[in-house]
Amino acid sequence: MLAGRLNVRTAAFAVEEVPDPVAGPGQIRIAVAAAGVCLSDVHLIEGMLKPLYLSGDTVTLGHEVAGVIDQLGDGVEGLRLGQRVLLQAGEERDGTVLTRGVDYDGGWAQYAVASAGTVVPLPDSLPFEQACFIPDAVSTPWAAITSTAGAQPGKSAGIWGVGGLGAHAVQLLRLVGAAPIIAVDPLEAARGRALAFGADVALDPGDAGFAAAMKVATRGRGLATAFDFAGVPAAREQAARSLGAGGKMVLVGLTDQPLHISNGTLFSYLRQQILGHYGSAPTDVTDLVALYELGRIEFSRSVSRVMPLAEAAEAVRMLSEKEGDPIRIVLKP
Repeated sequence: MLAGRLNVRTAAFAVEEVPDPVAGPGQIRIAVAAAGVCLSDVHLIEGMLKPLYLSGDTVTLGHEVAGVIDQLGDGVEGLRLGQRVLLQAGEERDGTVLTRGVDYDGGWAQYAVASAGTVVPLPDSLPFEQACFIPDAVSTPWAAITSTAGAQPGKSAGIWGVGGLGAHAVQLLRLVGAAPIIAVDPLEAARGRALAFGADVALDPGDAGFAAAMKVATRGRGLATAFDFAGVPAAREQAARSLGAGGKMVLVGLTDQPLHISNGTLFSYLRQQILGHYGSAPTDVTDLVALYELGRIEFSRSVSRVMPLAEAAEAVRMLSEKEGDPIRIVLKP
């Protein structure tokens, strides 16, 4: 089969022929129908991220995967051949959380093997191209909003970075009733997208009148919650300055750069908080699928482009260079 393989030691990436995987006991195999291209995949290829638990030097990328079960391993119950499913982005093994497409082979391939417990059935109404990126691109902002931040109806929320995760955060914050929702992005197209997705205000972080505009948008109270999806130090510093009394800044975007708070005394006096966030729980994914079935959310506007698996390297380049300002590029074997 074809698979997008990364040698993490040499940083060489290629779509190449490899043996078809076989479902072992307690596992299933899916014929992959769609797989998302995430910025963390780009970071892996560029060497900014390194697998912690990978056995060997080479891994098939792809942690956002959906398809059809075509093989059942011994002992698997409650699932059937031909069933439409998505795969959770990772799993816990012996007390260690492993990430699909990082610590073990993922779904940039014609076939992917998964533990039966990581399989989530899909309704027929949910297209594979939209389902595949619910784990991570949708579930990560959902968990950041509902679990880490505990966002509340009627309370203000700011979003720095309206890309693959931030665009979904706008929709999800609107779903939980946060208001006003203020999107911050240097790209005009991203700000326009934020407004189309439900933001009340969209601001350019480089505008000389940014602080005044934020004050007007929050009615002088500052933000109850600020979400950093950009992973850029300047964005985090601006987000921290935009918080109101008791405000929380949630760090979702990844960076190895230090965080600077310009006025630590004021930060403490106002009882503000900095909260780290990473990933989501399996129940977040199943909840989001249920919300889709109920008609509360949909992701058709998030599919920026569908490309053949053979063109995975080009998809990575497009995302890295933000060509076409993509939310999610989806690969199809």
